[in-house]
Amino acid sequence: MLSSFLIKYAEIGVKGKNRHLFEEALVRQIRYALKQCEGEFQVSRNQGRIYVDALSDFDYGETTERLQTVFGVSGICPTEVVEDLGFERLCQDAVSFLAGRYPEKDRSFKVEARRARKDYPLDSMEINARLGGAILDAFPQMRVDVHKPDILLHVEIREKIYLYSDILPGPGGMPVGTNGKGMLLLSGGIDSPVAGYMIAKRGVKIDAVYFHAPPYTSERAKQKVVDLARILSAYTGPIYLHIIHFTEIQLYIYDKCPHEELTIIMRRYMMRIAERIAKETEALGLITGESIGQVASQTMHSLAVTNEVCDLPVYRPLIGMDKQEIVDLSEKIGTYETSILPYEDCCTIFVAKHPVTKPNAGVIRKHERNLEEKIDELVETALKTKELVIVTHEERESMGFDTALEEKV
Repeated sequence: MLSSFLIKYAEIGVKGKNRHLFEEALVRQIRYALKQCEGEFQVSRNQGRIYVDALSDFDYGETTERLQTVFGVSGICPTEVVEDLGFERLCQDAVSFLAGRYPEKDRSFKVEARRARKDYPLDSMEINARLGGAILDAFPQMRVDVHKPDILLHVEIREKIYLYSDILPGPGGMPVGTNGKGMLLLSGGIDSPVAGYMIAKRGVKIDAVYFHAPPYTSERAKQKVVDLARILSAYTGPIYLHIIHFTEIQLYIYDKCPHEELTIIMRRYMMRIAERIAKETEALGLITGESIGQVASQTMHSLAVTNEVCDLPVYRPLIGMDKQEIVDLSEKIGTYETSILPYEDCCTIFVAKHPVTKPNAGVIRKHERNLEEKIDELVETALKTKELVIVTHEERESMGFDTALEEKV
């Protein structure tokens, strides 16, 4: 017997003539995810199925954990692969499989066979009945329940025969890279990493931009964002994180514009800069973690005024979620504990006591004219001095490795 995983997918199955492209993308993502695992694996696809075969010893927990980060995977089936040496041998293999997996035999079961090889001498119904009989002969204390069995034994008849009874949940969605690229405005908060996760789940490759404001934000605040990107990259693949030094722009806006409009005007310049980077890197849209009404800059009026400065579409996957729903998802994907670390975010430094909640676009544009003398120069300087951090997810923290490769652009 060989150790193997049968990978199930959902949405890819309805892609018609293009399905093979999505399957190939999913195979690539699985191979990437398993590169960091102990052991050697072979990933292949055949007749609407994707298989991960272990070619050496491996860590089961680590391997399944990595497979559960691959978008496009709906189920992971730890499988025993047996040679087709006749039906009597299959009965022995099935009995051995159940004996090894389930020490307590006082359980109900059901056999569910799928015969992909039509030249197999028995059809699916015959396999179910005869294999069930062999199991009852071996374990008289077991009983058949075709409606709600304790154990559902799957048998797939292909060139080899696959036996499995557990299906671990995958994240679902579409393989990353099958739906273009987006630019995530990533802060050190709870919301934006969740927004990036949700858009990546739809097959979008994620890059990110972070606005850093030293000395008002510390190096620890920047490292926190890099750490969030690293956690996110377990699902998305490598993230190109563009770090913009935003201090001079913030101070200039603070000096020249009404303080109740600081947040909305700063946000508009963040969107302008993020869009410049998005266009240069061929991203197809911006991604933010905004949710209607959560803060003053996220009212319907504020979002409309923010959108005004963008040509690219702005995707806001959290738009209708409440805070607890967002927190729950951040805990699920592993970003929450990092997000709540108490390091300053540049958005919180210049917050007015009474920020405008219903900004008027005409009034905002009028006040932005106060910036005309220097703002273009400051934006160009910020773009020219940006840093690029290529962030990958590697489980090497305990060895003291820094897995983000940093390059100043």
